Amino acid sequence: MFSALTEKIEKVFKKLRGQGVLTEQNVAEALKEVRLALLEADVNFKIVKDFIGRVQEKAVGREVLESLSPGHQVIKIVWEELRDLMGQDHAGLSLSSVPPTVMMLVGLQGSGKTTTCGKLGRMFKHQGKRPLLVAADPRRPAAGDQLASLGSDLDVTVHRADQEGASRSDVVRLCTEGLARGRDHGYDVVIFDTGGRLHVDDELMLELEDIKRAVNPHEVLLVADAMTGQEAVNVAERFDERVGLTGVILTKIEGDARGGAVLSIRAATGKPIKFLGIGEKADALEVFHPDRMASRILGMGDVLTLIEKAQEAFSKEEAESLQRKVASNTLTLEDFREQILQVNKLGSFDQILSMLPGGERLKTMAGAQEGGLPEKEMKRVVAVIDSMTPRERRDHTLLNGSRKKRIARGSGTSVQEVNRLIKQFLGARTMMKSLVGGGPGKPGKLRKRRKLIRALPSF
Repeated sequence: MFSALTEKIEKVFKKLRGQGVLTEQNVAEALKEVRLALLEADVNFKIVKDFIGRVQEKAVGREVLESLSPGHQVIKIVWEELRDLMGQDHAGLSLSSVPPTVMMLVGLQGSGKTTTCGKLGRMFKHQGKRPLLVAADPRRPAAGDQLASLGSDLDVTVHRADQEGASRSDVVRLCTEGLARGRDHGYDVVIFDTGGRLHVDDELMLELEDIKRAVNPHEVLLVADAMTGQEAVNVAERFDERVGLTGVILTKIEGDARGGAVLSIRAATGKPIKFLGIGEKADALEVFHPDRMASRILGMGDVLTLIEKAQEAFSKEEAESLQRKVASNTLTLEDFREQILQVNKLGSFDQILSMLPGGERLKTMAGAQEGGLPEKEMKRVVAVIDSMTPRERRDHTLLNGSRKKRIARGSGTSVQEVNRLIKQFLGARTMMKSLVGGGPGKPGKLRKRRKLIRALPSF
């Protein structure tokens, strides 16, 4: 996500920070390169022009050019303007004080509405609410089946009709029946997965207008494909004109290396981005924060989002149990495997690295090494441990030569790789034990280490 844009902007600012003294000419040259980077990212030309104008006006002021670190001051100004461009503050959902909250998902066919509907259902269920999903697209073959399958996997109720090729009045009746079911059975949220087309047409808009009048939604969210760039902005403008959007959910963001839609859509339509779809899995829905996204674009990372993901993936009880095992030197290969699987819940290594300061550079370095990113290595480690018996996972000292050969055959690896895994495990266990005070070191340092480890579960 934004890898190309981040790389170019980082180069510009590295050069800017290297300047001992900044002049208006230095700033103008740097902003010219930023302008080119934004245009190449498929950001609307008028938006780029206004953005650069605002930055330049603030950056050439005396208090900036004569400050102790003018390069950093300019970067701060660019960060603030990027944040404001995308909305400044996080825009939450409008939840009704009297359930159910009614939400309409609209958009073109293929933008990911049905998948996003399932993701929202999972999110609300995870928050302790009762969501009802309504399959309001009876014309698309198997659309109801797809939503029903998602609902079954997530244990979320789906209201649907078995008819195909239904008229506009049939679709509206289906929606009103779904809303009535939501009210009568005490659901907290009713989400309508409406129909789409391959292009914006009058028939689609009339149907959506009828549905909106019938169900009176609190939220009308456009689901748009981020990889279509400026076309996503055009689609948002047309939907907003006809049905009145309250926000946007951008999907397939993990494949959008340019970021034009994210940077343009708020400025062009005035509608906030509320969520980002970052993958196909049910939990791959991320709340959009303009300030955090601005930091990512400038290569500063997004540690807050990473911490929030860690809070969901790791419970306090699991962290405390791990701490006790590390302190008593009883950590096993089974525990080692569980920790790897827990880390995988945070997302791919690409996603994790993108949230760390300088993460794009780390990805480039890791990709250049033999074997690419550590993700493949982690899968290999899990495969090796899975090929062991439960007794071997709990006691690595049982692993003699013949056992290692069997494990290597079962995991498709070599005895050397099995030996390397055991060595890595023992090294990691020793390092972790020293952190909690079981290894060599001064008492004062050990107290600080224990304090750090005790703080980790709160993440």
